[in-house]
Amino acid sequence: MKKIGFLSFGHWTPSPQSQARSAADVLLQSIDLAMEAERLGMDGAYFRVHHFAQQLASPFPLLAAVGAKTRKIEIGTAVIDMRYENPHYMVEDAGAADVIAGGRLQLGISRGSPEQVIDGWRYFGYSPNKGEDDAEMGRRHAEEFLELLRGKGFAKPNPRPMFPNPTGLLRLEPYSAGLRDRIWWGSASNATAVWAAKLGMNLQSSTLKFDETGEPLHIQQAAQIRAFRAAWNEAGHKRTPRTSVSRSIFPLLDDRDRRYFGQGSREEEDKIGFLDENTRAIFGRSYAAEPEILIEQLRKDEAIAEADTLLLTIPNQLGVAYNAHVMEAILSSIAPALGWR
Repeated sequence: MKKIGFLSFGHWTPSPQSQARSAADVLLQSIDLAMEAERLGMDGAYFRVHHFAQQLASPFPLLAAVGAKTRKIEIGTAVIDMRYENPHYMVEDAGAADVIAGGRLQLGISRGSPEQVIDGWRYFGYSPNKGEDDAEMGRRHAEEFLELLRGKGFAKPNPRPMFPNPTGLLRLEPYSAGLRDRIWWGSASNATAVWAAKLGMNLQSSTLKFDETGEPLHIQQAAQIRAFRAAWNEAGHKRTPRTSVSRSIFPLLDDRDRRYFGQGSREEEDKIGFLDENTRAIFGRSYAAEPEILIEQLRKDEAIAEADTLLLTIPNQLGVAYNAHVMEAILSSIAPALGWR
């Protein structure tokens, strides 16, 4: 058995070919899609976060709205760029959204992905400390966020407060018990996967990873997951960690599927690119074929086999109905044959 969720990048564009032509379209359709996913039996509704772009940016209002409209489905991010975040304010936002959702948040955080602007986090008022780069700043923000989520008091109370205070140092509110165990780190390297394990975070591995060995993405990701689990065990954590990978998977069932996704090669391969002058990255292939072919292709994906959670990246601009069709096709024609259901 495997948990299966969708991951939306939340794009919009004022194009007649897009079903999402405005921010309002994307936000409202994201809520509708989460409701449809829950109805179909999906396990998770996850959203990407990007700043300075016509995409989803501020996740917590959306997560809270989805939490209010659904009852069982996990609600998460993949990922929030911690270079842009105030850990204290984020703890309050996350706590409120988790309380509304009844403890269903699964928050993916990370150093972030390539940006639309140069050093966008500076416009949000953040800069690295002396001797620190932006990635280290993001990890510092993450560690502070994790510590605050423990709910320990740290702020000295005012002796003349407006309202009576509880005894002792004060914590941020609302506190949501268990949220600390539902934080994931989106890792592009083996080293940060090990770092995340030591801190007791779950692991998200996307369709992009630093190319550390020259092997196919799924093999590198499988090794990354194994390294994460080994570090987790060595750290002595008591609970079982969770791990996820993201994939683009499209069963070709009708003419519409074939028109959208059936024009590429059945033997599509991973792609290599550079995130900057020195960072070589591998981008995962998409899967698009008739169900019987897809089943055999996916059976060979070692990272999917290693992970307990699969996030399906969806083309949100094709609309709620089409994406519900894709999810239903995977749940009915792919998942049972591979033992995911």
